[in-house]
Amino acid sequence: MTTIKDIARLSGYSIGTVSRVINQHSDVSPAARKKIEKIIAQENFQPNSNAKLLKQQVKTSVIILVKGQMNIFLEVILEDMQKILNESGEDASVTFLDEAANEVEAAITQCAERKPRGIIFLGGNINYFKKKFDQIHVPSVLVTVPAAGLGYDNLSSYATDDTAASAAAVEYLIRMGHTNIGIIGGSASIQRGQIGYRRLHGAMNMLKKNDIPFDIDKQYEPGRFSIESGYDAATTLLKRNKKLTALYCMSDIIAIGAVRAVMDLSMNVPEDISIIGYDGIEYTRYSVPRLATIQQDTSELARKSVEDLLMRINYENRPANHEMIPFRVLTGESIKDRKSKRGTA
Repeated sequence: MTTIKDIARLSGYSIGTVSRVINQHSDVSPAARKKIEKIIAQENFQPNSNAKLLKQQVKTSVIILVKGQMNIFLEVILEDMQKILNESGEDASVTFLDEAANEVEAAITQCAERKPRGIIFLGGNINYFKKKFDQIHVPSVLVTVPAAGLGYDNLSSYATDDTAASAAAVEYLIRMGHTNIGIIGGSASIQRGQIGYRRLHGAMNMLKKNDIPFDIDKQYEPGRFSIESGYDAATTLLKRNKKLTALYCMSDIIAIGAVRAVMDLSMNVPEDISIIGYDGIEYTRYSVPRLATIQQDTSELARKSVEDLLMRINYENRPANHEMIPFRVLTGESIKDRKSKRGTA
């Protein structure tokens, strides 16, 4: 039987995009909608309308809000979460949000409409939690973003230390002899509390620690967490600054787009431009060249966050918990060793 995951794989779009086409949402490009609908027709895929209606009538135990509609990394965590929840006998409702959306306001609305027992925020902006999370009273957990300093008794968090991990990515580029490093990704506003802010400043701090100059106007290009944005940002940055020898991309998805951009500019990875990504999605093991990246432990993020939430749903006096999940640098093949006489990665 064809599943929504099969449609996503065959079309090349994310599960979230396929879901929005099936549910006739307007925020899908005409090209994506046309291709997905064509695959749906070819595969004779039939969403179970009766089951969907029944699910809408049942009180939802857990709501999962995913911050980003094309973020493969978050979808990997989501899949693990759904498996654990299903094995625990818990019903879950998933909503995909744009990465610029306010996930806390979305949660407040869903709490009023659906009365969930718990909420999982998969990605988020800490500033939104500071402003309005006090209106949410059910057990919640924020995943991939630390929330230890907010002081909410009903909010746990499990995340990777983005600042330290970004510093490690840039430190590896420096050890490989790179001093002209560009950075791609994050919000143009660079607001404190966003993932882009933490990753940018972790990278900049490492450059400063090693007395390597960094001109943010010449060496940084903001962008969304998507392949297309990675391609556009890398193209813009490499045309603007021809002295760069390496790019630190704030996600693997951005890095994949950047690799294509380098090739379209008649250069090669890593011979002309070295690239390191962030997340450690499975694709990086098979890319050509194999992408160097910061690997987050998706299985641990999913397991600990779901177990924490279910424990606090079932035991009211259970305190919130905040934990940083370790990361590691995967060296890959996309970085040239400029210190080596052989010049190999």
